[in-house]
Amino acid sequence: MTRVLDSDRRGPARGKASSLVVFLHGYGANGADLLGLADPLAAHMPGTAFVAPDAPERCAGAPFGFQWFPIPFIDGSSEEERHAGMMRAVDDLNAFLDAVLADEGLSADRMILLGFSQGTMMSLHVAPRRAEAVAGVVGFSGRLLDPEALADEVVSRPPVLLLHGDQDDVVPVQSLPEAGDALSQAGFEVFAHIMQGTAHGIAPDGLSVALAFMRDRLGLD
Repeated sequence: MTRVLDSDRRGPARGKASSLVVFLHGYGANGADLLGLADPLAAHMPGTAFVAPDAPERCAGAPFGFQWFPIPFIDGSSEEERHAGMMRAVDDLNAFLDAVLADEGLSADRMILLGFSQGTMMSLHVAPRRAEAVAGVVGFSGRLLDPEALADEVVSRPPVLLLHGDQDDVVPVQSLPEAGDALSQAGFEVFAHIMQGTAHGIAPDGLSVALAFMRDRLGLD
């Protein structure tokens, strides 16, 4: 049985939006951590609803935050527990996305997944395995998990934008070309942007690049 994800929302009334951005937060954070991005984005994305769920589990490494799955080198979990946790969260997230699209009356090609760190890992795993392609995936400061499985498991190929700070000391910036190469080899259209002088975070230039990508993919130009 899937777990119901708590979420917050900003934008037009339900059923009135013409496009949707789903924010997926990082390890130890919550949906509100990214939902604030709706404020600078909304003025440039008319008719867009912004939704940010909390991950399904309380986080051992940050007791007031949430996690999509455990991280062995932080919480002492095993690699098997990491994988099992991620697979359960994948089911939870897919159920959430299906429900949100139904609530908003939108098709998958009107939805963008925007992840940060562990949220990027979830986005890059879930989107290629959904039957209907989303409009695009924006991944900040994350990595592609289990890249060797991608080619055999891919179902749809939405365009992907990867962004990473060159001073990231949490998820190394090398994770960007590694993910980009694996996605490209699996037939994805991949775009990338390095945020100069940026650690593990989202810099203004990265957000501007993400905005341009989302507007283009949703036909908002």
